Amino acid sequence: MTSLLLGLGTASAQATPPGALTLRFLDVGQGDAVLITSPEGKSLLYDGGRSAARMATLLTQYSVKSLDLVAASHGDADHITGLVTAVQRFKPKYFLNNGLAPTTQIWQQLVGAVQAAGTQGLLAKAQVINLGSVKVTVLPPPPGMPKTEQNLNSIGLLVEYGSFRALMTGDSETAETTGWLRQAPASVFGPIDVYKSIHHGAKNGDNSRWLAAVRPTNVVIGVGPNNYGHPTAEALTLYKKAGAAIYRTDLNGTVTVTVQPGGQYTLTTEKGTGVKGTGAAVTSPAQPPAPPSSPVRYANCAAVRAAGKAPLLRGQPGYSTALDRDGDGRACE
Repeated sequence: MTSLLLGLGTASAQATPPGALTLRFLDVGQGDAVLITSPEGKSLLYDGGRSAARMATLLTQYSVKSLDLVAASHGDADHITGLVTAVQRFKPKYFLNNGLAPTTQIWQQLVGAVQAAGTQGLLAKAQVINLGSVKVTVLPPPPGMPKTEQNLNSIGLLVEYGSFRALMTGDSETAETTGWLRQAPASVFGPIDVYKSIHHGAKNGDNSRWLAAVRPTNVVIGVGPNNYGHPTAEALTLYKKAGAAIYRTDLNGTVTVTVQPGGQYTLTTEKGTGVKGTGAAVTSPAQPPAPPSSPVRYANCAAVRAAGKAPLLRGQPGYSTALDRDGDGRACE
């Protein structure tokens, strides 16, 4: 297994609690994006959601000043669109990917942005990335996955800091997780403190054998308004049977995990609370619920634009999900 060291310089590093690792499971609507910042301020963005505008807002909201590495779990639009903005803004040193180029315009845009930024492509293989003092183990797709299936060639990341462990595996399906279990004992994959749900809680994502290995204490589902039925009742039942606390970005907003050097961690949400499981979750109280909805109402986006209020952001007077057609938190874009 090879090792990649991302240096410890902090000249342009973003603020993070002293000595703490921060993971933010970003609220990007129906999609995935995880921002990982080491105690030294080195940052990795794993996936970027399907809205470039939403990603730009989040990068500003969380005072991101640099990115050392961006990673696409696979090439689907709901995972890579926001990476275009991230690459253009921060020109990261590396772009981790599975080496399978989808024939889509958004992939071509991402490749163009990577080339223009001078970012080095990094093909996923069994390796460790040292994000400052944080160990990130890359889980490349196991042998035998059909090259025509992006989901089955998702890249996984195992993040470790002290005794803390987080795991995210894109939109991998049963064939891929079974392949990983053939390659390594279950102890390699679990127990996991914070686990990103596979494929937004789809029926063809997580399965009982995989979760028996992962043994998650907390599950975070990256999800927004959708026509797929995500998260499915089947997936939610699996997480409950595993004894995990369940958090959803559509209900809880961005979910932030702050990890101290020894591995002790707290989990906070922008709004609401997760569904508690029977596992020994280490969580802090959620932040106060969102304020009551505003009495301001707009009949349609034409009215919003006429009032000079476009785009309306989630939480602003007059915002409603009916006006936010793509569920990215920005209405009437």
